[in-house]
Amino acid sequence: MIKISLKAGLLALSLSAVLAGCASEPEDQVTNNANDNAGTEGTEGGSLILSVLSDAQNLDPHNSNDVPSWNVQYNIYETLVKHDENMDLQPNLASSWEQTDDLTWEFSLQEDVQFHDGTEFNAEVVKANIDRVLNEEIGSPNAFLFESIEEVNVVDDHTVEIVTEYPYAALPAHLAHNGSSMISLDVLEADYEAFQDGGQPGEYINENPIGTGYFTFEEWNSGDSIVLSRNDNYWGEEAKVDQVTFSVVSEDLTRVGELESGAAHIISPVSPSDVSRIEGTEGIGMHQSDSVSISYIGFNTQKAPFDNKLVRQAINKAVDKDVIMDGILEGFGVQAFGPLSEAVFGHSDNVEQMEYDPEAAKELLAEAGYENGFETTLWTNDNRERQDIAELVQAQLAEVNIDVEIEVFEWGAYLDRTAGGEHDMFMLGLSAATADADYPMSMLYHSDNIGAAGNRTQMDNAELDSLIEEARRESDEEQRLALYEEAMELLIEESPMLYIYHQEYLTGVSDQISGFDMYPNGLYQLQNVTIN
Repeated sequence: MIKISLKAGLLALSLSAVLAGCASEPEDQVTNNANDNAGTEGTEGGSLILSVLSDAQNLDPHNSNDVPSWNVQYNIYETLVKHDENMDLQPNLASSWEQTDDLTWEFSLQEDVQFHDGTEFNAEVVKANIDRVLNEEIGSPNAFLFESIEEVNVVDDHTVEIVTEYPYAALPAHLAHNGSSMISLDVLEADYEAFQDGGQPGEYINENPIGTGYFTFEEWNSGDSIVLSRNDNYWGEEAKVDQVTFSVVSEDLTRVGELESGAAHIISPVSPSDVSRIEGTEGIGMHQSDSVSISYIGFNTQKAPFDNKLVRQAINKAVDKDVIMDGILEGFGVQAFGPLSEAVFGHSDNVEQMEYDPEAAKELLAEAGYENGFETTLWTNDNRERQDIAELVQAQLAEVNIDVEIEVFEWGAYLDRTAGGEHDMFMLGLSAATADADYPMSMLYHSDNIGAAGNRTQMDNAELDSLIEEARRESDEEQRLALYEEAMELLIEESPMLYIYHQEYLTGVSDQISGFDMYPNGLYQLQNVTIN
């Protein structure tokens, strides 16, 4: 853990320096060199190297909900349904599906699909995987996605029926979530056996990640790299490259240097301040894509002074997000006023925003009993962009007499400690991977999900829980939208977070690479990548 404690005078200077270095408009700088070769077919084969900020936390998709883990798992495992580049649902391991009545869905499965261990994918496997996610002994952080499911029935080898407790329009979207990935039945059974012998759920899977995907697992050097190899027995169109290495490089500028030198073909993420450097270097370029994510500062609503909503509202009014967008993000991304981006079903533009007003912030603090301010901490992980934002927020909160100490943690420790509720304030983001509001609303705010499941603000509000549950059960789209609008209004009033921005994904890509994409859910698309 690294601690940063800067006083107001130094902060003002650092803030000026941040802004002084950001005069040019990003629209004038950014082109998409990474797509110049989009029409050039590279040769198949070769080893693709991605230089990434963070290592996966584990390779058991049922027991993880972080994007670094998903990006590896996405290539090993598959789900019944998947999203395309527009976040529309498409067939995957399920060739088709239909809702046969209000509570029943029937999925037809692809035939002749094998797992990497040679075992068959069938309806029995689907039932076993969904049952595992819902098994309370396993404790999956993704169980809330499927808590509407009452039973999973095997109709025949390639047909599965899912019966829900109540009408649940979001079910197909949730079955596209990485948390519903299909794992080999033999591996599931071996993991259960290891668990019964005293091990932890997922331990065996973590060492034996067996899916149906277009890459197979080779090795994992924790904290350093994960290596995958092409699945030559893939049931669909095979991947083009022989091997993929996810190389963990925590320093932003080191990743940029690796892209420049050719030591890496793809780097992610790229800090906005490094975009012009990459665009100005021959042989490399930028890939940009919109997202369904939200980046935020969360408050521990169960811990003083953040158990008082007036304090939370005050911080929302004390931070000028325009300065963050222009001074640090250099115009990349979309400023957020609530939890949902426009691409997520459930978003509403009709909600009144919390405007920047430092004088009103001081009044709210005085009303809450903190006229002279208070001391607190703001946690973040080892991400340069987040640390820059943290320092700027530190400077702005000093203007309303809130003295903030910044603490920086390694990714794994950060997730563990925020899940445990040890923090005051913290910085995180969430990709609304299903593109349906039920996922981010449930994960981030429902009281059932306090802790590792995603509700790290410790939000516990009966009215909000009720709205989330009612929207989940509502089959009429207009009624669902109205309920989510009401939930958004309540969230802005309660202010469990400072909603900062909806991210634009910035990825550095060598001109040697063709066929790469990143979808709005933040997942790398590597199946069609070739190296020229």
